[in-house]
Amino acid sequence: MPVRSVVFASAADLATQVALEIARGLRSAASADRLYLLGCPSGRSATQAFRALAGIAAEQRVPVAGLVVVSLDAYVDSGAGGFTRVPADRHHSCERYVAAEIVGPLNRGLPPGDRIPAAQVWVPGPEQPGDFDVRIRAHGGIDLLLLASGSGDGHVGFNGPGAPRESVTRVVPLAESTRRDNLRTYPDFRSVDQVPAHGVTMGIATMADLAHRALLLLPGKEKATAFRRVSRCRDYDPEWPASVVAACGDGVVYADLSAARGHE
Repeated sequence: MPVRSVVFASAADLATQVALEIARGLRSAASADRLYLLGCPSGRSATQAFRALAGIAAEQRVPVAGLVVVSLDAYVDSGAGGFTRVPADRHHSCERYVAAEIVGPLNRGLPPGDRIPAAQVWVPGPEQPGDFDVRIRAHGGIDLLLLASGSGDGHVGFNGPGAPRESVTRVVPLAESTRRDNLRTYPDFRSVDQVPAHGVTMGIATMADLAHRALLLLPGKEKATAFRRVSRCRDYDPEWPASVVAACGDGVVYADLSAARGHE
């Protein structure tokens, strides 16, 4: 069977549903006195869900201290000494996005003991990328993996077209199509030449094999091609890497009407 798809009336409804699911997971994990691992992309597709989560968490007093933010990817700089993660103060750094859109809003107004500690923000590093998968596995896997699809090429994380099913967390060269897609994500880039040429990314196998549940978020008409490509998939298609959601044990596509109807 093709991967299951759920279509929401609006992007706001989609975001609210994702936020409510995360909130339920956080409560369940807190009751069991364990951490809750949330796989987080840093693009535009999940931002509205993170903002909805902050509102729900504050209003309903959701326990967030056990949240582990597991980032899907990060840009890296290359130099004579090898690859290094871009500094946290850069506009396109993963750490900056997580602080501004996830951890900062969730921690706002909470006493220190109720906040998400800095040690629970996990970002893959270019020095020993394989350690990222080991760490995830040691903690029992990712409870909920949020995925996004590149509008033009279907990249997921920084896995571009052709990414093998067996790939693990690693440093990759970024496809030109992926770099162009990310001009919209990071508007401070004035041209594709300013977008880094390499990134460290969670692998396809990491996503498919270490996530207990995965949601591919497709809000907006620009995701119409992604919806058309992925909603027909029965398994991973390397020509459109976001189809990894079909290879996950409990993978679902969440789209809004504009994405679902935009290809018609």
